[in-house]
Amino acid sequence: MTAPRQAHRTGRSGWLRAAVLGANDGILSTASLVLGVAAAHGTHQSVLVAGVSGLLAGAMAMASGEFVSVHSQADTEAADLALERVHLEDHEAELEELAEIYIGRGLTPALAAEVAGQLMAHDALGAHARDELGITDELKARPGQAAIASAISFSGGALLPLLASVLTPLPDLIPSVAVASLLFLALLGAVAAHSGGAPVLRSALRVSFWGAAAMATTAIAGTLFGTYA
Repeated sequence: MTAPRQAHRTGRSGWLRAAVLGANDGILSTASLVLGVAAAHGTHQSVLVAGVSGLLAGAMAMASGEFVSVHSQADTEAADLALERVHLEDHEAELEELAEIYIGRGLTPALAAEVAGQLMAHDALGAHARDELGITDELKARPGQAAIASAISFSGGALLPLLASVLTPLPDLIPSVAVASLLFLALLGAVAAHSGGAPVLRSALRVSFWGAAAMATTAIAGTLFGTYA
């Protein structure tokens, strides 16, 4: 009877990183933009225009940036695999190299040679990709997946402070958007930490602290601009 395969969190790392980064940036950049315009004495309409423009521009920037970045990683992985295919023409040298890796991980030389031989007989390139290069199916770069996750998560995050801006009268907009955005950031940090198995409270506090710092900086800049413009 085959034992059930256990689920691990490492398989989520690619899309989870992109999704969390996108949502965090969506909340923070849109809230900061809205607060900066409002602090500069902008009208309610100008605040909303700035927020919508920030959402659209940010989503496209996140998607394109993530795609280019992760595609570079994918290109590097593909080049390494192509080079490894050439190296595998020298079967004995590659067999010895793989055995040395297993010896370094604690196997006896005899067992390491046996394991290396069986793995290379089954899938030589897969064995070297995994154990020599560190490339696995779960963790390999997926540019399209990362780009889509970033764009969707950024848009979802940006909608939260934007919605708060729509529903709040202009005189109360700055405190309302700031408080709502900090709550959203803390919740996002907690959810991300829970999904990744990290300490929830520490993550929520870290995200909230830097979010507050970014929004305060933008609001101060907007206030100064509104005062001296």
